[in-house]
Amino acid sequence: MEIIKKTESPLKRQLLMVALLTRLLKRVNKRAPVIIGGCALSYYSREVYFTSDIDLAYADREALDTVLKSIGFEKEGRYWAHEGLKVVIEAPASSLLGQDSSIEVVELGENLQCFIIGIEDLVIDRLNAFKHWKSEIDGEMVELLIRRYRNDLDWSYLEKKTILPENNTLSELLELKKKVDL
Repeated sequence: MEIIKKTESPLKRQLLMVALLTRLLKRVNKRAPVIIGGCALSYYSREVYFTSDIDLAYADREALDTVLKSIGFEKEGRYWAHEGLKVVIEAPASSLLGQDSSIEVVELGENLQCFIIGIEDLVIDRLNAFKHWKSEIDGEMVELLIRRYRNDLDWSYLEKKTILPENNTLSELLELKKKVDL
């Protein structure tokens, strides 16, 4: 916990916190949580975007609650907060959608790693917010991610997923890609 307190970068502090959670959950034979949402966006955007809370996909809420409580977090509504660490955690999703979702593994030191939603699934999530919630900032973030990772993105996966009825964002994806390619 001391390393988290001493870390200046807010994003690195968040990643270390999730790595510690991962280690503690694995000790009791539980799966690792996956960082989603704004914290994942902060990671992939290299902190161009920043959020003060950590969103996790995690199915076993009871195990997560037990571990968070054991290291000094207090429940405040749907959030868990640690006053001393200035860290807030929410687990809004029980899992990532789809069995073919990719995961980025971030190594933070010996026995310290955390898992982040794959960039393609993050792009799809933000495309949905852009289209369905009319969130302009999410559109800008998708454009930034496409610009930064254009050659690394799995475009066939993106097209396959964005055409699904629950997403229906293929035209937005192609429009933003075209804008970046200009």
